[in-house]
This record gives sequence, C-alpha cells and structure tokens, in this order.
Amino acid sequence: MADADTREDVQAPLVRVRNLSKGYDSNGLRIDVLEQTDFDLEAGETVAVVGTSGIGKSTFLHVLGTLDRPDEGSFLFQGRDVFAFDSDRLACFRNQAIGFVFQFHHLLPEFNALENAMMPALISGMGRSEARDRAASILTRVGLDRRLNHRVGKLSGGEQQRVALARALVLNPKLLLADEPTGNLDRQNSAHVHDLLLSLNREFSMSLVVVTHNTELASYMSRRVTIVDGKLVDTN
Repeated sequence: MADADTREDVQAPLVRVRNLSKGYDSNGLRIDVLEQTDFDLEAGETVAVVGTSGIGKSTFLHVLGTLDRPDEGSFLFQGRDVFAFDSDRLACFRNQAIGFVFQFHHLLPEFNALENAMMPALISGMGRSEARDRAASILTRVGLDRRLNHRVGKLSGGEQQRVALARALVLNPKLLLADEPTGNLDRQNSAHVHDLLLSLNREFSMSLVVVTHNTELASYMSRRVTIVDGKLVDTN
C-alpha cells in the first residue's frame, strides 16, 4: 500500500489547484477575482500568465506563492495541503520551497549584493558561512561575481534585478514565481533576464510561473494561460 501511495505522489504535479476562488471587498462591494478555477503545474514546467491589467494575474500569483489565502478550493504542493499549515509552518515552507522575483526588486539598500542574496538562507536558519557561500555561488552564476560587495544602490537596474533573482534562488526552490520581472528594464537587460530565467529553469529543474505583459518573454514559456471570467484558460 505504501508503494502505491509513493507512486501516486511521484506522478502528481508539483502544484494542483482545484475549485479555487479568491475575492476582495472594496468600498462595500464584493469583487470576485478567481472563481472555481483549476490549475496544474508540473515539475520543471514554465508557464506565462498573460492578459490585460486587472484580470487577476497578480492575485493568482500571490495565492500560488501562499502570500494570500484562497477563499475556497484546494491547493496541493507535492500532494500537501499547505494552507492547512499554521502560520509559522507556512512561512517556513514558503521560504524554502518558493522563490519570488517582482517588478520592483525590494532589495535592502543598506546592504550589498551578497548580503541581500544571503537573506533567505539566514532566515531559514542556515549558518552564515554556508549562506555566504551559496549566495556568492548564485551571484556568480548570474554574472555578478565582481559586484558582490557593492551596495545595491550602486548597481544598475539590470544588476539589481539579477541580485533579486539570486536571492530568490539561493535556497534552490522548487517553484520560482516572477511578477513582471522585466517591467522596469530596457530591452537589452530584459533579454538578459529572459535568458537567465530559462537557463536557470533548466539547470535547477525548478518550475517557473511568470506574470508578464512582455510577449517575447511569454513566447519562451512552454505554456501560456490567461484569466477569463475568473478562470485560468490556456492561450496556446
């Protein structure tokens, strides 16, 4: 029986969402953003969430990243109902299993690139020496080996976003979520970030979900979805 359960877990997608709903109250009005929607994400898969502003793309990403709780529905990550965790266990899960990259990098300006990239590892309880080594390794991988000790305010916009990417990957998460990761970058830096996202997806075998208006970035993903009437639908 245990062997059968193990086989079932191996075959299950990394993420399985069923009948998920999420809405908000605004000035006394109920706004339903996601309504009874389903979504599966396989290990190593790349997905772009596209469409006009206001349809719920970022809301979906925040629920997928466990930053917001759904109003209804089930959310399984490797077969685990993570929203059944208490707040401390959920925060620990989020820190170790999910990486985040946003349009605005949210780096800490008083720290240098290495210190910013170390933060998730330190929060997880990792020793400072190992955290430093991990952060230096991933910063080198994204091309910032000569910028480790530079304050982030001294870095270009493209370099800052690469620090944010390194920070998201320092614990080798199974899922990377990116919300308009190239929204503030010029074409050259955008292309560099595109290439990094895809090459790192292959190297680390992580799943990647990107919310983007950038059609070029979306075209690189293995699947593209949008939100229609509160439900996720494929656009391929």
